[in-house]
Amino acid sequence: MASKLPSLDGFRRIVVKVGSSLLVDAEAGGVKEAWLASLVADIAELHGMNRDVMVVSSGAIALGRSVLKLPRGALPLEDSQGAAAVGQIALARIWARALGQHGIKAGQVLVTLGDTEERRRYLNARSTIARLLDWRAVPVINENDTVATNEIRYGDNDRLAARVATMASADLLVLLSDIDGLYKAPPDRVPEAEFVPVVPRITPAVEAMAGAPASELARGGMRTKIEAGKIATTGGAHMVIASGRVMHPLRAIREGARATWFLTPANPVASRKMWIAGSLETRGVLIIDAGAVAALRRGKSLLPAGVVRVEGVFARGDAVIVRGLDGAEVGRGLVAYDVEDAEKIRGRSSADILLILGNPGRTVMIHRDDLALWHE
Repeated sequence: MASKLPSLDGFRRIVVKVGSSLLVDAEAGGVKEAWLASLVADIAELHGMNRDVMVVSSGAIALGRSVLKLPRGALPLEDSQGAAAVGQIALARIWARALGQHGIKAGQVLVTLGDTEERRRYLNARSTIARLLDWRAVPVINENDTVATNEIRYGDNDRLAARVATMASADLLVLLSDIDGLYKAPPDRVPEAEFVPVVPRITPAVEAMAGAPASELARGGMRTKIEAGKIATTGGAHMVIASGRVMHPLRAIREGARATWFLTPANPVASRKMWIAGSLETRGVLIIDAGAVAALRRGKSLLPAGVVRVEGVFARGDAVIVRGLDGAEVGRGLVAYDVEDAEKIRGRSSADILLILGNPGRTVMIHRDDLALWHE
């Protein structure tokens, strides 16, 4: 079985989720410096192999609680938000310092549930992360607990990390946990419980291993990880649950340490394009010339210069149909401009966008990763 498992070295873009209990020493109230240094050394090694790495890090509230010397136990919402405001500064500084010791820049990205579900905000967050990766920085992402209330927040960073993985077209999500993977029964209660090294597909039987939702035996932590697995694998990313209670946890995965791999049948770009092609209601049409059609067939993005006519009423991030001059549908994509601006820049060079709109905008009308072509 082990020979069939993926290798960490085979992935191009990796999201690493780190929980509060791994990062913060609850008794001392500070960061587990030695452990963090070992993890960052692993990240730096992958970074040096030209891999894109993102970190989804918990710990803001825990750090803020320590700095403010708040009592232990459950906090009222406003106290949690205040603690997060203080802790986010500390968390960003900690990651920036640790990564900086390896010559790597860190970029803080704070998101809410809406940022990954509302298309315009989704595209903004996606663009920010993409730009940080272009600059070879490591985005450090956390839920924005200072503004999120119980009704509009994830509440766990497993599912947030899975959303980030799909948003950023990652091909691997690593969930570092206090357990080394999935077992067929809770190993703390059933010591002989069988370990599951690979999950080809998340079935009801797999979900049952985490306990029924209403059961007292349900393990909330594992349930959210299974939910994260659904999100990640549907989005074209593999996922691995591995122990974070060891030094150099990513190196341990690379060297074959026990972990559970959740496999996806697709890749991130293909899954994203399937979503664009079949799941989104279109709001408009872009008519493009023959040169643009040919460029798209070669894998290029759609530039404003190739757009002949704009139809419909759409906003940035909406799905639109792309047609050739003969009326045949070429594909569908997420447009980078509102209809008013698209009309202004159609047929013009990308270099003219600043002059026309008063801001540099985006150089493409639809990025190739946001475009699903028929008969590709």
